[in-house]
Amino acid sequence: AVRSLKPEVSHFRSLDTLGVIVTAPGEKVDFVSRYFAPRAGVAEDPVTDTTHSELVPFWSERLGKKKLRATQLSTRGAELYCELQNDHVKIAGQAVTFVEGVINFPTA
Repeated sequence: AVRSLKPEVSHFRSLDTLGVIVTAPGEKVDFVSRYFAPRAGVAEDPVTDTTHSELVPFWSERLGKKKLRATQLSTRGAELYCELQNDHVKIAGQAVTFVEGVINFPTA
């Protein structure tokens, strides 16, 4: 159901939130998800570490385990290996560099 979801993401712009996470238990992984953030200029985010920082504690509590495998079911998709360590979430997986840059902070 999460994979086949075809929301009218323009309707999400009227919500008082930056984005919408859709999640469910997985069949071959612990959980699956998708993330829509049209108010941030992203109809659907292909892979989102920040949402998994929220989803891992959520699913960890429900499944009673600290190490979880997740799949983000966007068009590009990704498999993530996650671990809840106290109040921190570790996330691993294959990454693709899509932008590089330098941030210069003004000096006093």
